[in-house]
Amino acid sequence: MITLITHTMILLPFLVAFVSCNAPPVPTDDIIIEKTFTPEQCVRAVQSGDYVRYHYNGMFPDGKKFDSSYDRGSTYNVFVGRRQLIAGMDKALLGMCVNERRLVKIPPQLAYGKDGYGDIIPPNSILHFDVLLLDIWNTEDQVQINTYHRPEHCGRKVQVSDYVRYHYNGTLLDGTLFDSSHTRMRTYDTYVGIGWLIAGMDQGLLGMCVGERRTVTMPPSLGYGENGDGSDIPPQASLVFDVVLLDLHNPKDDIAVEVQHLPDPCPRKSAVGDFMRYHYNGSLLDGTFFDSSYSRNRTYDTYVGKGYVISGMDQGLLGVCIGERRRVTIPPHLAYGEEGTGTKIPGSAVLVFDVHVIDFHNPSDTVTITSTKPEACSPISKNGDYVKYHYNASLLDGTDIDSTYRYGKTYNVVLGAGQVIIGMEQGLMGMCVGEKRRLVIPPHLGYGERGVDGEVPGSAVLVFDVELIEMEEGLPEGYMYVWNEDVSPDLFVEMDRNKDGQIDPSEFSDYIFKQVNEGRGRLAPGFDPNRLVENMFSNQDRNKDGRITEAEFRLKADEAAHDEL
Repeated sequence: MITLITHTMILLPFLVAFVSCNAPPVPTDDIIIEKTFTPEQCVRAVQSGDYVRYHYNGMFPDGKKFDSSYDRGSTYNVFVGRRQLIAGMDKALLGMCVNERRLVKIPPQLAYGKDGYGDIIPPNSILHFDVLLLDIWNTEDQVQINTYHRPEHCGRKVQVSDYVRYHYNGTLLDGTLFDSSHTRMRTYDTYVGIGWLIAGMDQGLLGMCVGERRTVTMPPSLGYGENGDGSDIPPQASLVFDVVLLDLHNPKDDIAVEVQHLPDPCPRKSAVGDFMRYHYNGSLLDGTFFDSSYSRNRTYDTYVGKGYVISGMDQGLLGVCIGERRRVTIPPHLAYGEEGTGTKIPGSAVLVFDVHVIDFHNPSDTVTITSTKPEACSPISKNGDYVKYHYNASLLDGTDIDSTYRYGKTYNVVLGAGQVIIGMEQGLMGMCVGEKRRLVIPPHLGYGERGVDGEVPGSAVLVFDVELIEMEEGLPEGYMYVWNEDVSPDLFVEMDRNKDGQIDPSEFSDYIFKQVNEGRGRLAPGFDPNRLVENMFSNQDRNKDGRITEAEFRLKADEAAHDEL
């Protein structure tokens, strides 16, 4: 730029010179400034002692150019007011704003005077300079921070040694973009305050909250200094970073748990080895959504504390109650680490899970029974008894599954016959008519891992509120029919109505049903009586010829292998 005569390069600011006897008259006592462009905002104006970077074209009053920073491809960088410029330029730069443009006319006595400058500036020349100011800073400058958006809730601020993920646009003071993480579509991830960043950014990130947006302006001494970066950042350039903080953690962090809803009562809390069903929404620390069990319309089902999920979630699911809602914040070293998942979860990302626990159980769990009995509670149910009961069925979180009341009829089963799930069979044993029970049935005694499509989710704990309405005593194990009185010694003869020495199916069934109707015998309750009688006949028909001979005919008491008379 404009230099003293001792400067090796002739860099000159503007003013009109008397270069010919026909030169137009101009003021000769002071500079003339014409502001050709003034920016809307002027955050800072040049003062004496400031360091500036600017472009210029130097011309004589007739328009002939004698010097230009543009032609050299670099700005002119200099301190103002320290006699490093011709006097007129020192005055002309005062009060300028970044991006302001001025046309400055300098008389000879404030330029190169009567001596001129070699062959370039004739004596007594008026010089004109077209100046565009690009940068201002001072040796006393520090980092300047302007926060223009701060989230309502700021649970944590950046401290020294924290690891952060942030996006930024980096510009020079005149707005020229030199770098952006947005264009790379990837955050800048780094430790803060330990020298991994330029000093100004190390300072500028401290105290930020996740979601906060701020501009960080730094002088070159805290940026890239006298040399710039060798490409996009020129020497002695002030830098402006527009930053949004997306993530923050410290390598020493553990998970953070915020209980949002705690059911009361909470009879049981999850422990290592439990199998849990839960819903979740997963997001990054800045709120960016990455996954949800709700969107799949099914819970996430897993063992807890066994390494089936990321370490932080394993920890976060311990000690929870059924129905509890909690927020689990997991640092990356307890989640997906430096690599992330390669798709929705970036490397070194803190994860936030909003969890709702639907149910859990342990593979060692048995049926839990809570009972309310009538004063007289006898007899009680056992294997083989035919019971009629009402029930309301739900999941552990209260979701309704089914109810016999809505159909207006009881559910009827034979105990021990495998007609209901194992847990229900166990829960109905030992009941008396009028007794009410709540049965909590783990899935391995219910509908297992598969559940019932459209009704019972896989691995679901079931709750049945049961009332025993009616009970008919069953037969001894292995019997389909028993006599209520002494058996006739002429039983075969009585059955053989046509006296042909053999019993056909109709003779057999007519006789058995007659005994039942007259109260002398009883079929096993709860089963199709015709099927029972068919089975009894089949057991007696040893050679399967459709007839029972006297040689084939035997009572149950006479043998141990068949269910028959």
